Amino acid sequence: MSMQSPSRFAVLVFTAIIFFWSLLLWLPISAADGQATAYHEALFTAVSTICVTGLSVVDMGTHWSTFGNVVIFLGIEVGAVGVLTLASILGTVVTRKLGLKQRLIAASDGNALRLHRGAVSESQAVRLGEVGGVLVTVALSLIVIETVIALLILPVFIASDDYQHWWDAVAHSFYYAASAFTNTGFAPNPGGVEIFAGNAYFLGCLGLAVFLGSLGFPVIFSLARWVRTRQHLGVHVKLTIVTTTILFLLGWLVIWLLEVSNPKTIGGHDAAFGIFTGGFLSVMTRSGGFANVDINALNDQTIVVMDLLMFVGGGSASTAGGIKVTTLAILFLAAVAEARGVEDLQVFRRRIPVDVLRLAVAITLWAVTIVAVSSILVMQLSGAGLREAVFDTISAFATVGLTTGLTAEAPPAATMVLAVTMWLGRVGTVTFAAALASSERRQLYRLPEERIIVG
Repeated sequence: MSMQSPSRFAVLVFTAIIFFWSLLLWLPISAADGQATAYHEALFTAVSTICVTGLSVVDMGTHWSTFGNVVIFLGIEVGAVGVLTLASILGTVVTRKLGLKQRLIAASDGNALRLHRGAVSESQAVRLGEVGGVLVTVALSLIVIETVIALLILPVFIASDDYQHWWDAVAHSFYYAASAFTNTGFAPNPGGVEIFAGNAYFLGCLGLAVFLGSLGFPVIFSLARWVRTRQHLGVHVKLTIVTTTILFLLGWLVIWLLEVSNPKTIGGHDAAFGIFTGGFLSVMTRSGGFANVDINALNDQTIVVMDLLMFVGGGSASTAGGIKVTTLAILFLAAVAEARGVEDLQVFRRRIPVDVLRLAVAITLWAVTIVAVSSILVMQLSGAGLREAVFDTISAFATVGLTTGLTAEAPPAATMVLAVTMWLGRVGTVTFAAALASSERRQLYRLPEERIIVG
């Protein structure tokens, strides 16, 4: 049954990997003190690792041993490639070839419409013939970009008084690079990113890695192909880049304006670094998870703005979470078209099919429902306020990793709610809904039409 449903197969594979990683982290060898970690903590960390979220219920810089950190590092890389891509790779390993089924599953990571429609007819972010190239791009991106970022930040670790051995500096530079590019946000050192909170160069490198990771592998593949062949960039690539850039710049401006007078955050820095911090926090809402200020010290208005930015997230088929920037763009284009009385959704001299709009609406409604239910449960189980519960829940769903401090202090029952929320956010609302569906039914007739009043 699961083999006949790509989405169901993908969910089973992804969940099995999470439980396998939880068992590895549960082992005494994974903890720095040689004692077995409480299983609910190991499971939460495994979910956060494979879902590339970055939320934690233990001190990531001191709790885990070298073996545990290696397990987490490998888990970050495994989780970065995506749920459906993981399933396609496993299918390829089993069958020893990249067959049509594996191509369809992997291509669905670039367009969720394929979960129901197979090789849909409209122009795709990833065409079936390009799936092999995209899988290669995923691997090369992880290796090349993470290596470059690691080499860029390595001098910072070597110059730090906290690192007495060069091998520790090298290990942590690669860990940070992987954590940034995969949009995870874990830090392997005691004190985390806070010890570099005033280093604009180090934070800038992390921000660049997060931004690249949030674009999505199909976009990176298309840009790499454009550099080689100057082949025309598709609408998906253009819309992703434009929307991501607009949200980043708008978030930068708004966060800076709201926090420039707050002495506990941006207002406590000099003018230039305060402006930089606004941009850094805006990038991190893409799904990065690093912060150089106390999130809980932010103004309520800023928290709401970051809630909205995190909820949107990054690009499709990326390491970022959220409803994705293209989903927001489609909803915005639909609103503009309706206001102008235009029947078709149009962008970059192309028409967007109606089924794409239906998918965008479904994704958004599923996401709102999940966040609302999870927030209510977290408030009930932890006694937290609305501000903290909603922020950490959206951070979990959008696999961001930023926290007000609630996650580390919440009781196990509340953290398990957040773990499920992370899982749902990384699996994807459409993939999860398709996996729940018992079968696909094709309706061979149409009922009479009748309009209702809305709005």
